Amino acid sequence: MSTAKTIKSALISVFHKDGLAPIVQKLNELNVTIYSTGGTEKFIKELGIDVVPVDEVTSYPSILGGRVKTLHPKVFGGILNRQDNESDIAELAEYQIPQIDLVIVDLYPFEKTVASGAPEQDIVEKIDIGGISLIRASAKNFKDTFTVSSMDQYEEFLSILSKDNGTTSIEQRKNFAAKSFNISSHYDTAIFNYFNEDEVVFKASQTISKTLRYGENPHQKGYFFGDLDAMFDKLHGKELSYNNLLDVDAAVNLMAEFKGEAPTFAILKHNNACGFAQRETIHQAYVDALAGDPVSAFGGILIANTTIDKDTAEEIHKLFCEVVIAPSYTDEALVALKGKKNRVILIQKEVELPTQTVRTCLNGNLVQDKDFITDKLEDLSYPTNNKPSESELEDLLFASKLCKNTKSNTIILVKNKQLLAGGTGQTSRVDALKQAIEKATSFNFDLKGAVMASDAFFPFPDCVEIADNAGIKSVIQPGGSIKDELSINYCNDNNVSMVFTGVRHFKH
Repeated sequence: MSTAKTIKSALISVFHKDGLAPIVQKLNELNVTIYSTGGTEKFIKELGIDVVPVDEVTSYPSILGGRVKTLHPKVFGGILNRQDNESDIAELAEYQIPQIDLVIVDLYPFEKTVASGAPEQDIVEKIDIGGISLIRASAKNFKDTFTVSSMDQYEEFLSILSKDNGTTSIEQRKNFAAKSFNISSHYDTAIFNYFNEDEVVFKASQTISKTLRYGENPHQKGYFFGDLDAMFDKLHGKELSYNNLLDVDAAVNLMAEFKGEAPTFAILKHNNACGFAQRETIHQAYVDALAGDPVSAFGGILIANTTIDKDTAEEIHKLFCEVVIAPSYTDEALVALKGKKNRVILIQKEVELPTQTVRTCLNGNLVQDKDFITDKLEDLSYPTNNKPSESELEDLLFASKLCKNTKSNTIILVKNKQLLAGGTGQTSRVDALKQAIEKATSFNFDLKGAVMASDAFFPFPDCVEIADNAGIKSVIQPGGSIKDELSINYCNDNNVSMVFTGVRHFKH
């Protein structure tokens, strides 16, 4: 038996009607019998095209305020019958069930309704019952029935319809069935996640995807699942790579700690800040951030918490950097930044970010809440006799935010709200500190008066001793080691102030 099928009848019932008219007109041109309901039926009639109301087929009106329109054996029998099954065909004739070759149905906008902040009653009414049942039935019977389940498919379907005058192949029908199950499964996932409060399960679905040039390395395939256009306005430059996206994510999370504060600039490389400063102007913040490590800044990701102006942009233009991110730019700044054709320029928009992080692990996934705790002045305790000065406290809290967003084990050195150096991703906290000190001194920073932040407690006093010998006289750390007294005693004996946050900020 031939797998090609010619569409002779169609059921159309959609929420979104944009782009539908050309399809209806083409179906009419092909003498296809059209069945419809409610607003879609009215839409088709207004095009001057004949349409058969579904309630004429079922002998039942739309009831319960429109909640039940198509849920009837005469509708689903027409969709689900197997045309190579003699018994099915006999039952269609016996019960006067019309054959339906095409189903064009979309779903109520559940996710948009949730995002709008609508009350629960409105959200519940946007849980589609008939639509999703029609889609699943039609897609299940792809051997005989063609399914169009989204307005995003209208253009492609119209091309298929026009090319062979309504005749479709099994490959085309199966391809659209797959699209349909993608839509229905995503829809159900969204509904479950809205309702779920108690079940500890992992359900995630992304229907928007982007194929990247490659993954971390050229021999690896890479994809991004998500809506970058909702997050950024891309003004210029090449496509973002897998590694770019990881660095951009780190940059956005870091700068979120400084939202609404004085002009702040960060330069990131391999997910960690290599330059960071807060100043009275964004220009000076950039200059001082770059001074933190002008070597690592090459090819980095740059982000500001305020408008980038002409002077700042002209300084940035002297540096080879992959991506620049800011909430806005002056026109003159954009002229300067666009001087490098591949440089990516992004405007960061206000969007709600996920509250959990997800990563693959072994034969499953690790899911956790994001670390939303930012160490604040009122959270600190003061275990040492010597107390930090007001300016030291500001630097300590500044350093703790940086430390939280740097790979463990980490030590961060800060002075006057400028990152002097960081020791990142080390297996030993002592090694992290030594790395930071060596890096700071290599760029001629004076560590006298600097402060130190650690992402976890000190099990021994060695780190505070090394820091003290380098000129650092104030430390912030979580505390909580059974040997805290060793570090506290050293600080008391050597006029070093230390504060505890009570919160560990590992970042692996």
